[in-house]
Amino acid sequence: MSILPIDTGPIDTGRYGTAEMRRIFEEEARVQRMLDVEAALAWAHAEVGNIPRKDAEKIAAMASIKHVRLSRIKEIEREIKHDIASLVRALAEACGPSGAYVHLGATSYDIVDTANALQLKEALELIEKKLDDFEKILMEKALQHKNTLMMGRTHGQHALPITLGFKFAVWMREISRHIQRLRQCKERVLVGKMSGAVGTQAGLGPNAMKIQELVMQRLGIKEAEISTQIVQRDRHAELVCLLAMIASTLDNFATEIRELQRPEIGELFEFFEVEKQVGSSTMSHKRNPELCERVCGLTRIVRSLVIPALENVVTWHERDLTQSSAERFILPETCILADYMLFLMTNIVANLRVDEERMLKNIELTQGRAMSEAVMIALTKKGVNRQEAHELLRKLTIKSETEKRHFKKILLEDKIVHRRLNEKEIDEALNPRNYLGTAKKQIQLMVKKTEKEREKRGLELVMPKIEGK
Repeated sequence: MSILPIDTGPIDTGRYGTAEMRRIFEEEARVQRMLDVEAALAWAHAEVGNIPRKDAEKIAAMASIKHVRLSRIKEIEREIKHDIASLVRALAEACGPSGAYVHLGATSYDIVDTANALQLKEALELIEKKLDDFEKILMEKALQHKNTLMMGRTHGQHALPITLGFKFAVWMREISRHIQRLRQCKERVLVGKMSGAVGTQAGLGPNAMKIQELVMQRLGIKEAEISTQIVQRDRHAELVCLLAMIASTLDNFATEIRELQRPEIGELFEFFEVEKQVGSSTMSHKRNPELCERVCGLTRIVRSLVIPALENVVTWHERDLTQSSAERFILPETCILADYMLFLMTNIVANLRVDEERMLKNIELTQGRAMSEAVMIALTKKGVNRQEAHELLRKLTIKSETEKRHFKKILLEDKIVHRRLNEKEIDEALNPRNYLGTAKKQIQLMVKKTEKEREKRGLELVMPKIEGK
């Protein structure tokens, strides 16, 4: 069963997307959610005395794709050219005389928008679960590698030493913020409505507000506090923007791994199944960061959906039909791709191969020059003016690079440096392990903070503290 009315590409073919997320957006699943809304509406009418209870029970019993066939809905739609009216007629047919009460007082988008909320509720539960899982993996990696020394880079150049665990802790907190955003966003996005053709609820009678309340209670979602013929699309736009932000975060992580997997750097690597996996159809030696590249590519699609989602906020008067066609793509695609990318990145990070030896070798590529700030700080502690020390070391690093000699030798030869720092003090300043600042403490604090947040969310603690390697 396709996600959309026709096979449209890689999502429908099953190449991208997890099975559980794709199922939510299959056409039959969407029809079932709309039938669920119709059943809840009939029940609510019976609760307030608008229709006989036996008729509401009949409608509820028949509001299933077992009885309301997708093929019959499509057959009616070919004739009347209206998808929701076709569903209503098909359900009414299946209900016999009780069908007279199907869709009473409702407009199409009472059904569509409330069904959207039901689908999104399921989808966001999967996405939040994957965010929780990814956060956990990053916590474990932060602790595991809190002492794994590597070079920090700015502008693509060697900057100062960090640890791999520190990098993972930074990533972890970015994911933690997305979890917070998603939980807040759900409060505004997961809403349905039963408000009629322009939002006034005129067709639902004197108990209209109670009917809306009952329908949403039965379906397990919140009411839109006020709406026109549609739930206002700022809600959906917020969600799509958030999913694009999450995708961009994953793009950032994947890009970093791709960079660090380059042979010239060779510090982190995607898992590669050496027994069977093929890296290239012609170059047998290739081990490409293929999954990370897939994440980066799919992020472009998710980000591209932000513009139509924002444009959908605009509607003529109480509504027009411009949102309908666009969001049939926007909502399924953003959810399916965001969920899939989280699945990919969680597995990528969980199975990363780390070359700690190469990390240490790479630190030495600049022959100690990357520790110039540490030397500068050491000189200021001995009374040298900070600005003068900076200018001196700038010149000495250039000399070291030009002459291709280790920075230590250049420092020992300089009279100003050697007069204030002995060889042991220079060695201490040039040792990258001595210049990690609060990195390890920050890792522990961020892990502790994240554990407390997870505990409030009802999740288990990750693991005992690991001292690292």
